Amino acid sequence: MAKIQRLNEHLTNMIAAGEVVERPMGIVKECVENSIDAHASAIEIHIQDGGLSLIRIIDDGDGMDFDDAAMAFERHATSKIRKDSDLWNIHTLGFRGEAIPSIASVSEVDLYTNDGKDTTMVSVHYGQMKAHKKQATPKGTQIDIRNLFQKTPARFKHLKTIQYEFSLIVDVIQKFALSYPEISFLLTHNDVTSFKTNGSGNLLEVIMQIYGRDVAKAALPLSGKDDDYTISGYAILPQFSRANKYHMLVYMNHRMIRSFRMSKAIQDAYSAYLPHDRYPIVILNIDMDAQLIDVNVHPSKWEVRLSKEKQLENFVYAILVDSLKNHFQVPEVQSVKEKVIIETPTLDLTASIPKPIAEMHKMIDDSFQVKETPPVYEIKQEEMPVFEKRDTIIKEETLQPEQPIIQPSLPKQTLVQESKEPVNPSFPELKVIGQFHNCYILAEGEKGLYIIDQHAAQEKYHYEQLKKNIFEPCERQPLLIPEVFKVKPSVIVQLNDINQLLSEMHLQLECFGEDSILLREVPIWLKNVQVHEFITDMLDFYEQNQEVNLEKLRKAALASVACHSSIRFNRSLTMDEMKQVIEDLRKCEQPFHCPHGRPTCICITDHQLKKDFYRGG
Repeated sequence: MAKIQRLNEHLTNMIAAGEVVERPMGIVKECVENSIDAHASAIEIHIQDGGLSLIRIIDDGDGMDFDDAAMAFERHATSKIRKDSDLWNIHTLGFRGEAIPSIASVSEVDLYTNDGKDTTMVSVHYGQMKAHKKQATPKGTQIDIRNLFQKTPARFKHLKTIQYEFSLIVDVIQKFALSYPEISFLLTHNDVTSFKTNGSGNLLEVIMQIYGRDVAKAALPLSGKDDDYTISGYAILPQFSRANKYHMLVYMNHRMIRSFRMSKAIQDAYSAYLPHDRYPIVILNIDMDAQLIDVNVHPSKWEVRLSKEKQLENFVYAILVDSLKNHFQVPEVQSVKEKVIIETPTLDLTASIPKPIAEMHKMIDDSFQVKETPPVYEIKQEEMPVFEKRDTIIKEETLQPEQPIIQPSLPKQTLVQESKEPVNPSFPELKVIGQFHNCYILAEGEKGLYIIDQHAAQEKYHYEQLKKNIFEPCERQPLLIPEVFKVKPSVIVQLNDINQLLSEMHLQLECFGEDSILLREVPIWLKNVQVHEFITDMLDFYEQNQEVNLEKLRKAALASVACHSSIRFNRSLTMDEMKQVIEDLRKCEQPFHCPHGRPTCICITDHQLKKDFYRGG
């Protein structure tokens, strides 16, 4: 007797449902993708009990004729592809022809559709056709999915709470709205509206609805194009970050995907501005020739393969870095009773961006203006702040010899001289007024009170000075006693690769026995650093980052040197030393974050102080 048998169609559909219809969110995603493929301009999603009782999707798309409406419930029946070559040139979100029959195999499905000529109703319950008839319905398609997984208890028991399942649906609809701002979306839960967009095509408006006004105002437009890829979207300034990776949204040809390499490129671009446990908000759409992307990897269609992935990864990184480095000012602090909130810096978002984008930012600002005129508080002369505005930089009194850029501590009599080096124009003029807890420098500026992290500030200055000099030809200083490092066998095996990376930093390691390496000389820029600790850090970094490249290793090296050579916390500074820290920070290309992503300074504005002290602000 034969042991191998052909599975019947219903059982085959139920197996496919295990991949496509894992939970209500998967059903919503598949149905909304079908609506978008049908050129809908408005899509409604009505949910009852987290999707377990009812999922109703209504669109105003193309609709289907009488025969196609029934054919849609057949396995592998699709209008998206016709021949083999179409599989490698897919321009639609759906194409497999599995979603509708898979959904119908584990639920009760009623479909109503109108293509402008035929009006049809099809009913399929748990894989069995119940009705196929003419029935009046508005233009477009409506699909009702009821009693999900009622006949598949094994799947049903793995679902979580109603609130959790609905939260996943909200998340996926918001992702659709960010990819298709020209489509209006309406999402309700138990007859209460949860999310709605107007389909105006304004992506910034959708960002505002999802993340709030302040985040939208901190959105930097992204735009770039090379021979294969066109990138658009928004990157949010790092003052607004998240504790998880789920807000780095990547779309390829407007298809929402999950890509480890693209997420890593985004994180690397933000690494100079965020601590390691914080993640940015980015909405990135990448348009490309459909033949460069393989979307036929998994039935859920979250995963894709690219022909030129490394090229795209470098392109994304470069665009984000270029956009971020030109849009920083000191973040402002807003206190609300006992809570302190970091707000976005004040930016001129209309600078060097297209006129439509500038008008968009103005529209958002204007829409949140206070309608009533606030009370005017007249400050009397005797109530004026004792701090005068700073109009000139700190002048030198006597000239001191230039100190090494990586001196571990500032000289006792360091006097500030007018800098001839480029100064970041967005960094404010500051006047030192004191030190707090031997950790923070307090200064006054035009906007208010500035608090500078003394270690982070000098660390950033040292980092940028080293960055300018690390690849310049320099002398090497032989060590009187060579440094010996005991290492793992894996380091010995990869020593040639490690030396190739270190050589551009004028470092060379030698094999010394079976489990040790040797360093005989160091470049001049390392002379004031604990060499053993530095090389150990570099070897550890190399082991932890198998795909390490020269840029990442260089950054880790510079950050390590800069950290070990900077002023530490809990050290009392003279007034001249504090002035020198601020003057050095002004010389930095990007003075607002240390190499590890922490802020170097924050500002409490005059307006906020007046408000907190009830002075009419």
